[in-house]
Amino acid sequence: MRTAPIALWLLRVLALALVRPRAVGWALVRAPIYVSSWAVRVSQGNREVERLARKFGFVNLGPIFPDGQYFHLRHRGVVQQSLTPHWGHRLHLKKDPKVQWFQQQTLRRRVKRSVVVPTDPWFSKQWYMNSEAQPDLSVLQAWGQGLSGQGIVVSVLDDGIEKDHPDLWANYVRPYDFNDYDPDPSPATPQERREGSSGAGEWRGVARGGLGCGEGQGVRMLDGIITDVIEAQSLSLQPQHIHIYSASWGPEDDGHTVDGPGILTREAFRRGVTKGRGGLGTLFIWASGNGGLHYDDCNCDGYTNSIHTLSVGSTTQQGRVPWYSEACASTLTTTYSSGVATDPQIVTTDLHHQCTDQHTGTSASAPLAAGMIALALEANPFLTWRDMQHLVVRASKPAHLQAEDWRTNGVGRQVSHHYGYGLLDAGLLVDTARTWLPTQPQRKCAVRVQNRPTPILPLIYIRKNVSACAGRHNSIRSLEHVQAQLTLSYSRRGDLEISLTSPMGTRSTLVAIRPLDVSTEGYNNWVFMSTHFWDENPQGVWTLGLENKGYYFNTGMLYRYTLLLYGTAEDMTARPTGPQVTSSACVQRDTEGLCQAVCDGPAYILGRLCLAYCPPRFFNDTRLVTARPGHTAALALRVCSSCHSSCYTCRGSSLKDCTSCPPSFTLDQQQGSCVGPTTPDSRPRLRAAACPQHGCPASAMVLGLLAMTLGGPVLYSMSMDLPP
Repeated sequence: MRTAPIALWLLRVLALALVRPRAVGWALVRAPIYVSSWAVRVSQGNREVERLARKFGFVNLGPIFPDGQYFHLRHRGVVQQSLTPHWGHRLHLKKDPKVQWFQQQTLRRRVKRSVVVPTDPWFSKQWYMNSEAQPDLSVLQAWGQGLSGQGIVVSVLDDGIEKDHPDLWANYVRPYDFNDYDPDPSPATPQERREGSSGAGEWRGVARGGLGCGEGQGVRMLDGIITDVIEAQSLSLQPQHIHIYSASWGPEDDGHTVDGPGILTREAFRRGVTKGRGGLGTLFIWASGNGGLHYDDCNCDGYTNSIHTLSVGSTTQQGRVPWYSEACASTLTTTYSSGVATDPQIVTTDLHHQCTDQHTGTSASAPLAAGMIALALEANPFLTWRDMQHLVVRASKPAHLQAEDWRTNGVGRQVSHHYGYGLLDAGLLVDTARTWLPTQPQRKCAVRVQNRPTPILPLIYIRKNVSACAGRHNSIRSLEHVQAQLTLSYSRRGDLEISLTSPMGTRSTLVAIRPLDVSTEGYNNWVFMSTHFWDENPQGVWTLGLENKGYYFNTGMLYRYTLLLYGTAEDMTARPTGPQVTSSACVQRDTEGLCQAVCDGPAYILGRLCLAYCPPRFFNDTRLVTARPGHTAALALRVCSSCHSSCYTCRGSSLKDCTSCPPSFTLDQQQGSCVGPTTPDSRPRLRAAACPQHGCPASAMVLGLLAMTLGGPVLYSMSMDLPP
C-alpha cells in the first residue's frame, strides 16, 4: 500500500487549503493569521506585566492606552505568522489569576483610499477653495475672520509622512511610527507610500492656507503588519494633545467584505470620545470608502459606521457622484474630490519635497473636512465631539450635488446616501460654532425588538411601537445616531437589502444590494448605523424592512434585532442660538497672577474666551481679581471652573458634585457621583453561529434547486407588527 505518499499528498492539499482563502458559498473568507504579539489586561499596571513577561518569556512593549491597564507583549520565540494560535502561551495566560483578558493578535487587512501622481501645483489650482467651483468650500470666508487653525493638532493616521517636507515641517510635532515603534514616521518605501504626506498637506492647506500656526502629528501605521493593538495605539496616542484624527483607510472595499474594528480599537474610540480633549471628546474624521466600482456599501465598514467617527464622502467639481464613491446611511457630510480622469483633483503635498494636484478618492475628501473642522475648533475650542457632528449636519447643504436619492427627513433636512447632508461649508461651520450652545449629555435607549427565529421571506417588515424610554432617566426627545443590531442568516448575503423607517416617515437604507457579496454567513451581531434621522422625535412605530433584491431565490432567518437610539432629552429643533463666543486680550490678572479675559455683559470666562455658558466638564464659578486702575475693590469675575474628571456636567469640583455623566456611566442621585460600567467578561468566547448546526446553507441550496425546477424565484411577502 502507498499509505505514506497518499498521506503526504493529503497534508499538502490541507496546507494549501489553509493558506488560501476559504470558499464559503462561493465567497472568499481568509483564515486568520496569528502574529507573535499579544494584548493583555491587568489591573496592577506595569510591575505586574513585567512579572508576566519574565515568567513566560515575553517582551513588554508598553501600555496600549495611557491608563496602563492594557499592555502589548511580544514573544521572540513564536513564529511571526501562523495559521493557528499558540496554545501554550494561551494556556499560561489563561491560568494566571492576575490576567483579566488577553488576545493573541491577528493580521488585519486594511487598504488606503486614494491614488496620487506627482506634479507642480499652486493656489490657483485649488479650485475647491478659490471660488472656481460654485459653490466652493467657503474656506476663504473662514480665513477672512482671522482663523488659521492656531493651536489645533491633527493626527494623520496613514502610511507615513515625509516630515522634512518644506510645506509640512514647520507645523509638524511629536510624530510616531507604530510599525517600527520609533519616533520617525517616514515611509519605508517612498515611491509607493505617499498618502500620509498628501493627507497632511490637505488639512494644513485648508486650515492655514500656507505658512501658519496649526500643528500636525504624523503616525505611521499602515506601512507594515497591522493588528488590533497597532490600530488602538494609533487612535489613542496623546489624547490630551491631539484634537482631530484623520483616517483614510479601512477594510477592503471589494464589495463582499464585512469587517470593522477589533476589541481594542473599539475601546480606543470609546476612550477618545469620553476622555480625549479634557473630556470634550476627540474628533475622528473618516473617509467613507472607495468601493463604488464594486457596488460596496460603507455600512459594511465598522469604522465609517461607528457613531464615534464622522464619515466624509466625495463629490466632483460638477457635483456628480464619483465612480469610486460608496453610498451608505452612515455618511454625514461631503467635500470635493475628483471623478473621471479629466476632472480636476485635489492639490496637496507629495514625497521628495514635491507637490501634486492629482490626489483623489475619499482619501482626499476626509482631510479637507479635518481642516475645516480645525477652523471651527479654533473659533470655539469647547465644542464636544457630538457638538461638532451637530454643527456639520447644519453646515452641510445639498447645493449642486446630483443624486436620485435626495429625500427630506422628518425635520425638513435634505439627506442622501451618497452625500449625507451635503457639501460642507467652512464659513457656515465657523459661524455656527461661534454661537453654538452645548448639547445635553448623550442618552442611549436600547429596544430589543426580536429575539426569536423568524424566516426572511422575499419581503418582510417588522414593526415596533417605541416609547424611546419615556419616563426613564435615558428618555430621548431628539435623535442623533440610530443603530440596528442584527443577527441573521441568508443564502446570498449581498442580495438582501435592509431598510429602516422612522416614526416621522424617513426611510433609510441600512445596506443596499451588493452583487459581489455571495457569502452564506449572513450578519452576526452586525451593527448598521444611520444618521438620516438626526433631530427627529423617536417615539412611535419603527419599521425594519428586509427584501431580496437579487435574481436568485434566497432564504434566511432573522435571529435577533435590537434597535439602538442615541440622542438627547432636548428638542433640538426648537433650541435658541447663543451669543457669539469671542476672544479677549489679557488686561488684568487674578489674585494668583493668572491672566484673565474681560468680557462685556454677563459672560463666563474660560481661558481667553468669553462664553454665554460653561461647556460640559466645567461649572459656573466666581474668582476674585485685583482691582483695576481707579478702583479700590477687587472684582468677582464669572468664570468656568473644572468639574471632577468623572463628571460630564457638575455644580462643583468635587467627586460628588456631578449632575450628569459621560456615556456608559450612571448618575447616583443620592451620592451625586458617576458610577462606571461593570467590567464585561473578558475571556475569549466563540461567536454564536448565525445558522444553528450549519443548517441554513444546506436548506438554502435545496430550496434554490427547487426554485430552479419550478422555473424561477418564488415571490412572497410578510409583515409583522410587534407589540410595544
